[in-house]
Amino acid sequence: MSLPSARVLILGAGGQLGAQLARSMMADGLQESVTALGRAELDFADPEALRAAVRAHSPQILVNAAAYTAVDRAESEPELAFAVNATAPGILAEEMARRNGWLLHYSTDYVFDGSGTAPWRETDPTGPLNVYGASKLAGEQAIAAVGARHLIFRTSWVYAAEGRNFLHTMLRLGRERDRLSIVADQIGAPTSAEVLSEATAQLIARLHDGIEPPCGIYHMSCSGETSWFGFAEAIFAAFAERQPAPTLTPIATSDYPTPARRPRNSRLDGSLLAQNLDLRLPDWRDAFAAVVTALGVPASR
Repeated sequence: MSLPSARVLILGAGGQLGAQLARSMMADGLQESVTALGRAELDFADPEALRAAVRAHSPQILVNAAAYTAVDRAESEPELAFAVNATAPGILAEEMARRNGWLLHYSTDYVFDGSGTAPWRETDPTGPLNVYGASKLAGEQAIAAVGARHLIFRTSWVYAAEGRNFLHTMLRLGRERDRLSIVADQIGAPTSAEVLSEATAQLIARLHDGIEPPCGIYHMSCSGETSWFGFAEAIFAAFAERQPAPTLTPIATSDYPTPARRPRNSRLDGSLLAQNLDLRLPDWRDAFAAVVTALGVPASR
């Protein structure tokens, strides 16, 4: 990748996706072109701080990987969830519109109600089941209302080689317990932060080269599908040489009540991403194998 003059600002650099994207771009020798800010440097619930940060760095491309992602806690903290997930993206869009720059923003499969079994398309009706999903949908709408040049990427079940996520939670619980009950009737595609950051970096390079795709919402998740139970099985199989696997029991969503309701169908159709942006994310099993290898474990499908 070559971005000698582009100014790229990454927000949310303390999270697993933002951190991975910053690492990827820094590894490509873009230290002079990229600024990455996390929660420690910027309060995403403070509108004036957001405006000041964008104006101070004057980016041509802003990647917003910041989000309030505590799905269950959002039910009791809706104001904060909406401040970070809805109000902040609208402000970022306004600032990028002022400088005719690009805003790249991540959203979620949780904007849908999880009905049916068909993969969701970008044009399907939304219907979030929880505060988190509603706040992310409001963020999408706020960006679109501004009219800035933007790309919104809905993704699903994000995890990474580092950070707090389902992969590391399973490994930790597997060391602590002999038996685990895992939800088996929620279906989606685990998507690694590594493949998301790679796809985003490709798009940033194209934007810098003047290749501008149609603005709008795109579904960006790995292909294939599994359940949380299936993902857990894959995790313990991959790490079998490092730690013994607990006994896994599949359960229904109704057997594991949580403050926030979860969609059962989180499948996302990536056809538009391939058609308009020429991006095709790998099968979730291949992406997972790459993460396992990065963690020093030989992977097998």
